[in-house]
Amino acid sequence: MSRAPLLLALALAAAIPLDTAQAQDTPQPGTGHGAADHDAMGHGAAAQPGSPTASQRMMQAMDTMHQAMATEPMTGRPGLDFARMMVPHHQSAIDMARAYLDSGENDPTLTRISRDVISSQEKEIAELQAWIDANKGR
Repeated sequence: MSRAPLLLALALAAAIPLDTAQAQDTPQPGTGHGAADHDAMGHGAAAQPGSPTASQRMMQAMDTMHQAMATEPMTGRPGLDFARMMVPHHQSAIDMARAYLDSGENDPTLTRISRDVISSQEKEIAELQAWIDANKGR
């Protein structure tokens, strides 16, 4: 498998300047959320001056996902490898949905989809993590 798409995505994400305040809110793969309480942020509130834009946050989420997936060693067990790769993949979707909701844009369809993504992907991460915990020693 070629690493060219991964390297391109990493290069693009590295080109986006990030505010140090945002770095404290960078979600860790598989945690379901970052350090900030996103529900308390009032989804739909415009970004604060000097904070990354929603698009920058989406690129950061993808970068975090790619880094997590690139550093996760493959076990040769398709089920375990699939589950472990899906956790950062789902987390990236959650983080992008939150970035959209926090952007201040109010498209009803995208707002509904973003909320659905957060809800469903958080549940699936919990299921995947439980499966990983139960099956990694087999």
